[in-house]
Amino acid sequence: MKVLQLGKFYPPDVGGIESAIYEITEELNRRGVKCDVLCSNSEREYKEKVIKRETYQYKVIRTKSYGKILSTSVTPQMIFKLREIISKYDIIHLHHPDPMANLALFLSKLNGKKLVVHWHSNIIRQRFSLMFYKPLLNWVLKRADVTIATSPKYIEESEQLSPFKEKCVAIPRGIRKDKLCSNPKAVSILREKYKGKKIIFSLGRFIAYKGFEYLIESARYLSSDYIILIGGDGPLRSRYEEIIREYDLFNKVKLLGRLPQNMLGNYYDVCDIFCLPSISKNEAFGLVIVEVMSFGKPVVATNIKGSGVNWVNQEGVTGLNVEPKNPKALAQAIEFICSNIEIYKKFSENALKRFNEEFTIDKEVSRIIEVYKSL
Repeated sequence: MKVLQLGKFYPPDVGGIESAIYEITEELNRRGVKCDVLCSNSEREYKEKVIKRETYQYKVIRTKSYGKILSTSVTPQMIFKLREIISKYDIIHLHHPDPMANLALFLSKLNGKKLVVHWHSNIIRQRFSLMFYKPLLNWVLKRADVTIATSPKYIEESEQLSPFKEKCVAIPRGIRKDKLCSNPKAVSILREKYKGKKIIFSLGRFIAYKGFEYLIESARYLSSDYIILIGGDGPLRSRYEEIIREYDLFNKVKLLGRLPQNMLGNYYDVCDIFCLPSISKNEAFGLVIVEVMSFGKPVVATNIKGSGVNWVNQEGVTGLNVEPKNPKALAQAIEFICSNIEIYKKFSENALKRFNEEFTIDKEVSRIIEVYKSL
């Protein structure tokens, strides 16, 4: 079986889909499934590299990019490269959204190749351009042998997937826990720094749909026993700093800046609760919830229509989900969990159990291989 992962970018370019392609590619090859990658470069340069590991190797082909338009890399070279190499593979695994890769596939001869579309998210922000892209999108969904969605809820509630849901299968994202180890000494230093406080941790880019302003405002309804730590950075940082000044929350909310990967485990370990206050279905899954569940921590998240977030964080099982854009509701959920020892213990145990049962990279790739075999 030979598989080609087809997507927008690949590490060291960062992003949720990029890390998904990386983990799937590495794990498939580790298990003996030959898998290469075709993607766009983030630079105006063609690169082809063989990645060598102890027991396997694979090829990553990056085509020359002329920049981005509406978050899509403009790389006509991808079309010609895919047409050149497609005959070498049995299965093409396309990661959506990526209109450029979709176009390349449309202009290539599939000649009986099996097509798996991995649906990470609906197209949400580019509503106007979606009108022009929709015929191509519908073509790829019709042509797909199987479409993988990240949760059963997404299959049911995605207006773009619903006409094709009989071909959809839910395979949740998985992570590699060993990449999130905590350092006991660093955790001890953090505990001492915030001694006597219940630590609420959150993480993500400082952009509108993440809803961090509502988490910051929730501190107004929490006592001085709580402190909210938010890791990340982005264009809305100054707005968040303004809210902290406006309500004098300097002792209750700390913006930590961008945290290196090797420090995330320390904050997941030291926190009492993780909060994901996202407000729109741009947050399609919430992988950070999975990461913190691997540390057995309760979660407070939001009920976003059309998103899988409140499927990942099960209401009353691994935590609580409140209505978006409601600072008071976030504070009440946080207080309720922290002030009930039995509830806290139950959510903690269930979070770790749910992670082990649903969200490891081993589970995800095993399910993907089953899809491949079925084709």
